[in-house]
Amino acid sequence: MTHLEQIAADAVQRALKGGATDAECTISDGAEFEVNVRMREVESLKEAGSRGAGIRVLAGQRTGSSYTSDFSKQGIEKMVGAALDLAKITSEDPHAGMPEEFGKFEGDLKLYDDAVAAIETEWKIARAIEAESSALSTDPRVTNSKGASFESHLGTRIFANSRGFAGSYRASSCGLAVQPVATQNGSTERDYWYTSSRTAAGLESAESVGRKAAERAVRRLNPRKIATQKAPIVFEPRTARALLGELFDAVNGSAIYRHASFLTGKLGEKIASEELTVIDDATMPGLFGSSPFDDEGVAGRRTVVIDRGVLKSYLLNTYAARKLGLKTTGNASRGLSGNAGVGPGNFYLEAGSKTPEAIIRGIRGGLYVTELIGASANTVTGDYSAGAAGLWIENGELAYPVSEITIAGNLKQMLLDLERAGSDLEFRSSVAAPTILIREMTISGH
Repeated sequence: MTHLEQIAADAVQRALKGGATDAECTISDGAEFEVNVRMREVESLKEAGSRGAGIRVLAGQRTGSSYTSDFSKQGIEKMVGAALDLAKITSEDPHAGMPEEFGKFEGDLKLYDDAVAAIETEWKIARAIEAESSALSTDPRVTNSKGASFESHLGTRIFANSRGFAGSYRASSCGLAVQPVATQNGSTERDYWYTSSRTAAGLESAESVGRKAAERAVRRLNPRKIATQKAPIVFEPRTARALLGELFDAVNGSAIYRHASFLTGKLGEKIASEELTVIDDATMPGLFGSSPFDDEGVAGRRTVVIDRGVLKSYLLNTYAARKLGLKTTGNASRGLSGNAGVGPGNFYLEAGSKTPEAIIRGIRGGLYVTELIGASANTVTGDYSAGAAGLWIENGELAYPVSEITIAGNLKQMLLDLERAGSDLEFRSSVAAPTILIREMTISGH
């Protein structure tokens, strides 16, 4: 047992001796790095370590929690005492309590790469500068930059409870991003591109990140305005992912038991087109949403949320599951203290067979959305609207850039109108989607 695992176990035992009927302790220990460069000069550099412990105690059906960054014996005692004191004054909740089952996914999830820890600061700075330089040299219209950054993170997560569960895992990540600015004929546009991975070898080259970012910025130059109309909408993976995030909010068990989702009471019903299959999977090696157990000590797993348009499961922690009379899906997520919320594993829309180019070729007139601005979705009614920018599709080709528009629809109908999912699924975060085609939405132009 490591020193930190011992601290977690001791904190749990101290809580039980203090009168708790159950207790669970979370410890997080990490180091992060970030460098920002602009016009090939370092603007800021941050290296920071952070560690903290949190405890949640149950006194019958009353709960209390506290956290600390003081790992001394006195610091842990104070944290446990504060949680016990809070438990005495909170009201009883019949659904409070620990999960009925605990466990860990036993396979190697490849969450940690020693090579990320070994990357030297000078190399990280050089990659950020190289990405920005690549963007600036890709096209003469790229005249400026909002900067480039390289980030890395190393962390350890430890969890122990009074039911005999103890687990820990290490995780690493690194990422590179650049945001160039293009100018032509009085038109100034910016865009960005990035790469991220749990491993050092998984990053795309700095040169390719810069080139892609520059190409994206240049293609937005001299945008046109378009008339208000209804038309097919193609969301590229970056914007489709944001849309999928809205769907996550609608299948979140916390929203379901509060009747704050348009999917409440819809289990087993067809709520989307057959093109739509959505999965949550915490057991995919090397990805950002993977973990051997959730933040309640429940084993990571794969959950089919929507299967060919039929709603199969909500995503649940123990509390939401009890409120709904269901079983947890292992999606508990929390910081160091407090009650767990519901978070994604790897929440993704399954890829289809058509390439993005083939999807676009089938559209006579429509919008290819590359940016969403101030998107808002009402999970109760499904109403959705967002400022948008992108490229107009004409006779199966990306014809010209458009901006200063709003797209609107209703998530209920958008799910039913999802005609195609592309073949270009990539995991750049814990939520991922390929290119998707929605049959029709309202575009508000001029």
